[in-house]
Amino acid sequence: MGSFEGGGLGAFLREQRRQAKLSLRQLADAAGVSNPYLSQIERGLRKPSAEILQQIAKGLEISAETLYVRAGILDERGHDGADPPDSGESGVRTAVLADPGLTDEQKQALLRIHEAFRHENAAGAGGEKPDTGSSPTEPPVTGS
Repeated sequence: MGSFEGGGLGAFLREQRRQAKLSLRQLADAAGVSNPYLSQIERGLRKPSAEILQQIAKGLEISAETLYVRAGILDERGHDGADPPDSGESGVRTAVLADPGLTDEQKQALLRIHEAFRHENAAGAGGEKPDTGSSPTEPPVTGS
């Protein structure tokens, strides 16, 4: 059986699984794939389909897009000069999800903050100015 070189997909999956504190068997069960098949993917012996990658991403609670990029199914945005798709999604999500130095909880928190800022900016661009209260860098105004 030949080795599949998927841009470090197997090593990335193993690292994400370990960060999620999941055994190979637990992730296989969560993703709905066999234990031996998942092991072969992690060792670079099998090239999973986009559907299997999506199931694994769901089991890891990460973006399927991140796995698609690692597997070579999608080009990594931001590195090839291409404009982001119409959804307005930037490479931030991919970068945050791929960062091995963050816990899953930290990744999700950063993504929620990022989405909140994007939503706020979109509302501001539509003529609406969201009520954010006082600036966090300025002391509150008190009556004298």
